[in-house]
Amino acid sequence: MPIKATPTPAKALLTPSNHALILIDFQSQMAFATKSIAPELLRNNAALVSNGAAGFHVPTILTTVAEKSFSGPMFEEITDAFPSQTLLDRTSMNTWEDAAVIDEVNRIGKDRIVFAGLWTSVCIVGPVLSALEQGFEVYVITDASGDISEEAHERAVERMIQAGAKPITSLQYLLELQRDWARAETYDLTTGIARRWGGAYGLGITYAKTMFDASEGDH
Repeated sequence: MPIKATPTPAKALLTPSNHALILIDFQSQMAFATKSIAPELLRNNAALVSNGAAGFHVPTILTTVAEKSFSGPMFEEITDAFPSQTLLDRTSMNTWEDAAVIDEVNRIGKDRIVFAGLWTSVCIVGPVLSALEQGFEVYVITDASGDISEEAHERAVERMIQAGAKPITSLQYLLELQRDWARAETYDLTTGIARRWGGAYGLGITYAKTMFDASEGDH
């Protein structure tokens, strides 16, 4: 019998309600040495992800390491999106070894987790491998993460993929949350974020709307 297609999405696709987001160590000291991605692009992508997650009400954990004593504050692009959220500060390089973070993971109760942060080879590899080993399904936003060199970043991403993590990008994350332009309640949110932080794609939205009053889904 031939396989019969149905108009239903894959269970592997992300939705606002089927995962938690953990943003790790987006801090000044970590960013100074990040060379695998330009700092302005890193900040842009962090803003795209955090504003998308906040707008779609994705349960999100924000965590820092040695914020007051060494590493500095978390990017404003992130904290501005979550103005009332407590940052969980750690001493451990591996977020998954911090009891307060794990308490929050268990409180949220999602078995699918999306990670992004600095540096890929330390602050992201550690919790990703730990979460995978404990049975969680894991995604990594690779262009909202960075490391001290392209080599360090790429080897870390390869290591996580080999262990079972799924790589995605920042704009992909936002559009996967929307996924249907007929969802009018989040259309302006999604296109607004894309127009501000979506690079050339955002310029295209602005152009189409301004010149032709065009939009996806007839909004």
